[in-house]
Amino acid sequence: MKKFTALLIARNKEFVRDRGSMAWSLLFPFLIIIGFSFAFSGQNQDIFKVAVHSTQSAAVTAQELSRDFMQTKFINFIDTQELKPAIEKLQRHQYDMVISLGSNPKYWINASSPKGYLLEKIIKVQDSQGKTAFSKEQVSGREIRYVDWLIAGLLGMNVMFGSLFGVGYVIVRYRKSGVLRRLKATPVSAFEFLSAQVVSRLLLMITACAIVLAGCRFLVDLKVAGSYLDLFTVLLVGALCMISLALVVASRISSEEFAGGLLNVLTWPMMLFSGVWFSMEGANPLLQQFSRILPLTHLVDASRLIITEGAGLTQVSGHLFLMLVLTAVFMLISSLLFRWE
Repeated sequence: MKKFTALLIARNKEFVRDRGSMAWSLLFPFLIIIGFSFAFSGQNQDIFKVAVHSTQSAAVTAQELSRDFMQTKFINFIDTQELKPAIEKLQRHQYDMVISLGSNPKYWINASSPKGYLLEKIIKVQDSQGKTAFSKEQVSGREIRYVDWLIAGLLGMNVMFGSLFGVGYVIVRYRKSGVLRRLKATPVSAFEFLSAQVVSRLLLMITACAIVLAGCRFLVDLKVAGSYLDLFTVLLVGALCMISLALVVASRISSEEFAGGLLNVLTWPMMLFSGVWFSMEGANPLLQQFSRILPLTHLVDASRLIITEGAGLTQVSGHLFLMLVLTAVFMLISSLLFRWE
């Protein structure tokens, strides 16, 4: 335990003394959160953009175009003086629809725009005086903002980058600079050295996640529907899985450039296809299957269920089990491949 403790303290001191890496790992999530808090600070965010062109000689009201269309919620109506530039923006998908109010009301949509298709359906329904084949049903529930949905992805991404680069890249640097060769001559075993690296990074990751959650609570009024203890349990297991993957990368590589490229090859697909920024529902089935084998997918999904739906560990046990299985596989591979030099 003395050797393990000495290695753990040394690694923590090294991280704290590297002010640039420490500041970036803590500030980067906050920069993203602050940006999204400004972008999504308003309520009832508009979904559609409709340009409205009205001539001075127009003697009709908006109701002649469509009953109550101008009062439809979640549509941003933008007044425009020139019709031609508005139609050009419609062609570039900058607008979802262009309408002209006058003696002969018209509207334009882009044939390849899904939003334009939906807006045309709204107009047709309202033109028929709201008569539809569906009866109205109304439900209520807590609003889940995009920022609330996004937090789980940001936590998972922070854990992924901090674990892979904070462990894998560091060990490769140790090997290249000869630090591992010197440690090999000491009574320290590979198990003690790697255990100290894992525990050090786990402590740093959990601390960083706690700081990010506290900042989110203050900046964007984040409300975690589930238990914070369950959330940190998921983050702990996810960090352990990512660190074990980093050990596989760092087990034999001695080139920092090659290690950096390999880590980027691992991180970018996970960041894009693990539901960090957008949901994978509706994506290509093969892409959805691919996302299920990525450890970040299970970390993000489990965290998101706890934050937005108040799920407990029982509800996310499947995700935890898969991350633990992946951890065991990665640890076995890294232990077989690891070398000091």
